[in-house]
This record gives sequence, structure tokens and C-alpha cells, in this order.
Amino acid sequence: MKFMKFAFLLAFASPAAAQLHVDVTAEGAEDMVVAVPVMPTDHPVDTVAGTTAALGRQVAEVVAGDLRGSGLFRPVGPSGVREIGYGEVTAPQFDYWGGNGANALVQGSVQAGADGQLTVGCYLYDVALKQELVRQGYVVGPRDWRRAAHKCADLIYSRLTGESPFFDSRIAYIAESGPKDKRVKRLAIMDSDGANHRFLTNGQSVVLSPRFSPDYKQIVYMSYLGNRPRIYVYDIGTGRQRVVTESVNQSFAPRFSPDGRWILYSMSVGGNTDIYRVSAQGGPSQRLTTSPGIDVGGSYSPDGTKIVFESDRSGKQQIYVMNADGSNQNRISFGGGAYATPEWSPRGDLIAFTRIAGNFRIGVMSPSGGGERLLTDSWQDEAPSWSPNGRVIQFFRTSQGRSGRSNVWQVDLTGTHERKIPTPLDGSDPAWGPILP
Repeated sequence: MKFMKFAFLLAFASPAAAQLHVDVTAEGAEDMVVAVPVMPTDHPVDTVAGTTAALGRQVAEVVAGDLRGSGLFRPVGPSGVREIGYGEVTAPQFDYWGGNGANALVQGSVQAGADGQLTVGCYLYDVALKQELVRQGYVVGPRDWRRAAHKCADLIYSRLTGESPFFDSRIAYIAESGPKDKRVKRLAIMDSDGANHRFLTNGQSVVLSPRFSPDYKQIVYMSYLGNRPRIYVYDIGTGRQRVVTESVNQSFAPRFSPDGRWILYSMSVGGNTDIYRVSAQGGPSQRLTTSPGIDVGGSYSPDGTKIVFESDRSGKQQIYVMNADGSNQNRISFGGGAYATPEWSPRGDLIAFTRIAGNFRIGVMSPSGGGERLLTDSWQDEAPSWSPNGRVIQFFRTSQGRSGRSNVWQVDLTGTHERKIPTPLDGSDPAWGPILP
């Protein structure tokens, strides 16, 4: 897909306009009200994805849905508010929107060019100051209109929070079906809001623990065919997959290094589980831990110099940090219960984990082990995965009872905004991919 930023569509905020801001770290803050009317077209044109008039409503709906899902904004519209004319996109009626309680206003347009491409314009205004904050345009193929909508929401989120965006990203996860004692587990991928869902494997073998490559072009995952564990890399563009390594020994939890050269994984040999790394192209594996007991998981720091992992060498699962070559192993968790599935934030400032003490909860701590905070409090929440901007954590939640249904959820770092992501089947072990170019 081609995205094009128009030079004439760029604008910069004045110092006064910068007053409109949302603090993503503030707990209990009131959501900012953002009006999002239908995005008009200069004249309706039929496309393979529908008319430009219909797409104008759909783009606005996706933008509003993204902003609402972040937990920071309270979108008004596109249903229930008046539709604007094409000429009003760059000349908002601020008094009307202010009278409806809006702090910010998102307007835009959808046009079709002679080449069949769509141009989606996105404008953000400060209603009280009656000023434009930012604008940007995107040129996309008609079938990629949702990406233009996510890019528009990303633009708004970034301008109003000062944070990097995350809406135009994808999620890989394990789609589960069938009875609990005979689950069919397939690798699946979808947009960050659950749209554009598709299965990548057919369910003939059990697949587990997917994680994206740093360039987003590949997914590494475990597959068990005939009870023989294999680490596969799936190429998203071509649909081809290849075996990186296989063994008669139980293996699990593969992860790419930040430079994409290595794959970290755990393997049990002779009753002892350790962490290994193997070239992403295959070849011999290198053992990184040697202590008695179970060393599991492993997630690189963003700069690739350190690895966080879990180990029961102290008698119960705890979190440890070591250098990327396996040296200088230090325990950083000391709370009650057990700690599992640690994952380093892409910002490098936090480590997410699952804490097991009666129930399973998602929490965060600093890389030195300080500042521990629990973000969720359900019966069984586990396997955190970070958003590209390091401000939201994805995990899966399993319900109590015989059904044991699992679903993909998100929570922000305040712990106050939770969101369930719709999936056609049960979902587990989600992995959040990088922001798309």
C-alpha cells in the first residue's frame, strides 16, 4: 500500500493551541470530548470498497472507535451529530461544536482520483481557541481505507498526547476452538481493533506463542506436529514459512532479537529447562543459562544488550535480568507469589509480567525491579505484550468455569482503561506488532 503525505496539508500548532493536551499517565482524568462528524466527499464516486460518501462515514466511525478504545477520549459522532458540507472541512462552525460540549473537533474528507486511489484528509481543531492544530492527507487504495482511518486516529492521538501512535498496527494471536481437552489452535492476525481478521495456519498442528520480527515482515511461533516441537518463521507478505530449528526436546516461547538476527527460546533437556538462542536463519543453538531448575521465556531490552526471563532457581518463579550473552544474571522480583512471562517495553522503561498469587494479574516494574504496580485484577490474566508506543499492554483473560473461555484484552498503564478486542474465536497469547509504515 502506498501512503503519501501532502506538503500543502501540513500545519503547525501555535503556542496557544498547544494548551489542548491529554495526559496518558493521569489516573481518573476526565475523558476529552472529541467531535467526529461524517467525512464528506466533493462528489460521490463508486469504488471497489463502496462509494466515497459511504466511506466517509466508515472512516469517521473507525477514527471515533480508535479514540474511544484508547480510554482517553469520549468521541461524539459520527452518528447523532449533524453532517457537515465539503466546504466546511476547512472552515469549522466552532460555536456549534462548542455548544455541544466538544473540546476538540476532527473533520476530514474522502475523495476518489482519476487513478482510482482515495485521498483521505484529516484535520484536528481546538474548539475553544477556534484554531487548527494539525492536518494531514493520505493516498490509499480503496481497500486500504481502514489504514487511512487508523493513520488519522494516530495523528490525533499523537498531537493531543505527545506520545507515539499505535492504532495502525496489527496483532498476532492464537485462535482457539473445540473442547478444552482437544483444542484446535491456529495462528491468526488482525488489525489493532480486531478488523481484517484472517487465519494464517489451518489448525492441523498446535501452534503457540507468536511474536513479530522487528521489521514486521515475519512472525516466529512454535508448532507441534506429531509431538515434535519446531520453531517456524512465517513470512507475512508471501505466506511462506520455514523451520528455524527443531528438536525432540520440549521447546517454547521463541522471540526475535531487536536487530532480527537471533531468536531466543527455551528448551528442556534432561529435566532441566534453559534459555537458548539460534540464528534467525537456522543453525546450531547457543545455551545462555545453566542453572538447575527451569529458566523460561526471555525478552530482549530494546537496545538488545539485556534479556529478562523467569526462573524458579530460588524455589518459585521469579524475574531475572541478564546480559544478552547470558552473563551477569540478577533477580529483580521479590514480591509474594510467582512471576511469569516478562516482556520488556519498547520504551525500555518498564517490564510487564504476569503475577500469580491466588489469581493471575498483569503488572509492570522497572528494569531494576522497583515501582511494581498491578494493572488488572481478574481471575486469570496472563502473557502481556506491549503496544508499539509502550503505553498499552495486551494480554489474554481466561474465564472461570468449565468453558475456560479466553479472550484478548488491553489495559493502559494507569490500569483504569480496559478493552476487550473482538475475535471470531477464543483468543490467547497475543503479540502486538510494530506501527506500520
